[in-house]
Amino acid sequence: MTDECFGHPRLAAIYDPLDPDRSDLDAYVQMTEEFGARQVLDIGCGTGVFALLLAERGIEVVGVDPAQASIDVARAKPGSEQVHWICGDAVALPPMQVDLATMTANAAQEILVPQAWRETLRGAYEALRPGGRLVFETRDPAKRAWEEWNREASYRVTEIPDVGPVESWVQVIEVSEPLVTFRWTYVFAADGEVMTSDSTLRFRERQEVETELIAQGYVVEDVCDAPDRPGKEFVFVARRP
Repeated sequence: MTDECFGHPRLAAIYDPLDPDRSDLDAYVQMTEEFGARQVLDIGCGTGVFALLLAERGIEVVGVDPAQASIDVARAKPGSEQVHWICGDAVALPPMQVDLATMTANAAQEILVPQAWRETLRGAYEALRPGGRLVFETRDPAKRAWEEWNREASYRVTEIPDVGPVESWVQVIEVSEPLVTFRWTYVFAADGEVMTSDSTLRFRERQEVETELIAQGYVVEDVCDAPDRPGKEFVFVARRP
């Protein structure tokens, strides 16, 4: 099941306005250019921000996400006809040969079950041409990022065109490492509706991730820092031999 913030039409429609700063994607754009990738598979594409950034640069992109509401938002954006959108996951993809597969933001951590994680890595592997790369990020569990996820630090009111003011905040509701569950709350001033979305992330150790990548046939080329959250995340670059 997808989280309400991605899967409910009213929440998917405000996802981008509530998180307008996507400078975290700059590093992925740079790597796409550095690797000379011309075909990219964006796993967990959400509302299509990264996929469309690449399409604007003339890159062929397949965007896949299990949340139909998010795919609908992506399809409504200018330039969306340049991307092939799939509502689903990386486990059952049509045949393709891409230069690069990506999982940006929290996409990798949202895959909770170990078997599903293995199948996702394998699905990405099969979609890559020989020499193609998988790039994704995951938060370093030692940094305990969830300790900063509270109402005091996250509360804000966002004025959204055609929607009106929306209050939002996040609160952790359960920590059972390696799983952390948190709840976003949204209050729509226009009609007073209060909506919530519960999400769970899996915090994997670096060695655990490397071991699984190798088990699925990858060569781990690099594990680097995330420019937008230095010292807090691992960015994995793995190649299909």
